Amino acid sequence: MASIISILLSILGSMAQSLINFLIPPPPTKICGSEGGPPITAKRIQLKDGRYLAYAEYGVEKAHAKFNVIFCHGFTGTRLDTFNASQDLMEELGVYIVGFDRAGYGESDPDPNRSVQSTALDIEELADALGFGPKFYLIGHSIGGHAVWGAIKYIPDRIAAAVLTAPVINYRWPRFPKKLSREVYKKQQLGDQWSLRLAYYMPSILHWWSEQSWLPTSTAIKGTTHRPNKADAVITKSKLDDGSFEKRIYRASQQGKYESFYREMKVMFGKWEFDPMDLTEPPFPVDIFQGAEDGLVPVILQRYLADQISWVNYHELPGTGHNLNAVPGLGNKVLKILLGKPVN
Repeated sequence: MASIISILLSILGSMAQSLINFLIPPPPTKICGSEGGPPITAKRIQLKDGRYLAYAEYGVEKAHAKFNVIFCHGFTGTRLDTFNASQDLMEELGVYIVGFDRAGYGESDPDPNRSVQSTALDIEELADALGFGPKFYLIGHSIGGHAVWGAIKYIPDRIAAAVLTAPVINYRWPRFPKKLSREVYKKQQLGDQWSLRLAYYMPSILHWWSEQSWLPTSTAIKGTTHRPNKADAVITKSKLDDGSFEKRIYRASQQGKYESFYREMKVMFGKWEFDPMDLTEPPFPVDIFQGAEDGLVPVILQRYLADQISWVNYHELPGTGHNLNAVPGLGNKVLKILLGKPVN
């Protein structure tokens, strides 16, 4: 009887989702290079499924590289984001870094089937197209951390080492204690609670809900997330005041917020195929850097995750928020640890 009820509920849920998609269809996507869409200005590779992936290069020229690194940007970021390692250090070590627009962001084509796995496979195809060889290094910042967890799960034989900086967590990963997760979840601002709830339970209406000014919506998109760290608060206010935050939002979502921000939220905060805390130890080092005063990622859950994964090297930074690039010298330290170089 229980199995029959479960099947019926699943069927009703699918019917409800289909009805919602009919009544509240997602807005049209303005694909880069299409008629009426944004222009193509970035370097791009074509993936096996025909989509294009845009990227930007940093560090030394690829032909002179000793180390190849792929950087996965945060929620409102693009290929133009990278971590704050000095050019001198990158030249000294021979580091070539590629930042890329995830599907639907910036100038990368949308992927209607985007998932944690598909993002990892996009990274693998990017590395192959750029001739990285059998292994490469990987960094994921903030929500870009889901790409690193995906790579550990789906392409572990391709990664030489990985670093996650202030990686976003999914409150509904099964290994989190429900009571603890629920307590921390309720400390979020109301708009974030609702956005994450819809991304998990009702993803088909997330785009509609998020566009209603009278409803509580994501503070990350508006730039109004509470920042307990003073440096974070100052940086955020400055970007809001000088208009750079608005420009950043436009650059990331120029093809539409549906295929960038809203689909990203569905992937990150929806139902995962695995829990990172259940992953098998990979054949390479993995480090997490987390600010103790992060207003976007709850440090108490990050600590719990790191404690559950014995093979993760956890670095908690006191007096630090979410914007790790604001920490002097940290970019160089992260790069050295990633590449297995001694840190002074």
